[in-house]
Amino acid sequence: MQTDKRITLAMTGASGAPYGLRLLELLTKAGYDIHLLISSAAKVVLATEENLKVPAKADNAAEFFAQHVGCDKEQISVYGKDEWFSCVASGSAAPRQMVICPCSTGTLSAIASGACDNLIERAADVVIKERGQLIMVTREMPLSSIHLENMLKLSNLGVTMMPASPGFYHNPTKIGDLVDFVVARILDHLGIEQSIMARWGYKPGQSPD
Repeated sequence: MQTDKRITLAMTGASGAPYGLRLLELLTKAGYDIHLLISSAAKVVLATEENLKVPAKADNAAEFFAQHVGCDKEQISVYGKDEWFSCVASGSAAPRQMVICPCSTGTLSAIASGACDNLIERAADVVIKERGQLIMVTREMPLSSIHLENMLKLSNLGVTMMPASPGFYHNPTKIGDLVDFVVARILDHLGIEQSIMARWGYKPGQSPD
């Protein structure tokens, strides 16, 4: 289990806003302080897929997301793409864990090439160089050789590539079940206890411990 209850969560312009919102909700319920990074394209996706209009100002956006997931507003800090003095931009201050969910192939490419043209790319670069934990929930199909090469490059650096590919063996009956499948696996890799999805061979609520 992690003792540092801070984490960076980035949402980019790939389809899959429900994954990011559900992850945000469960991280706050687990008592984590979230450093939230939202790209301009992600705001378009949130409006399209979830009918959510994210405020432009960071402070207003933090309060907006806190109300949406039902947590204390102090748990969520939102940063603009050029806030280079934020803690996530520094190896001496950034959380050791970061999830990009959903992760576009454009963001994947930028991080794989070492570009730091915005705060999301810089935050990911910091986690990699500081030997922290970076999980990238990519959402694209089919995958080109460019995408696969970028994934392999990052995987070889220790990044966890976790495409949003829900299973069906738990007999999902609604979209939320598919979302929870992916989010549960993310939480597992973060070392955060979760009860939203039964593990293989176990009944709901059962733990392998």
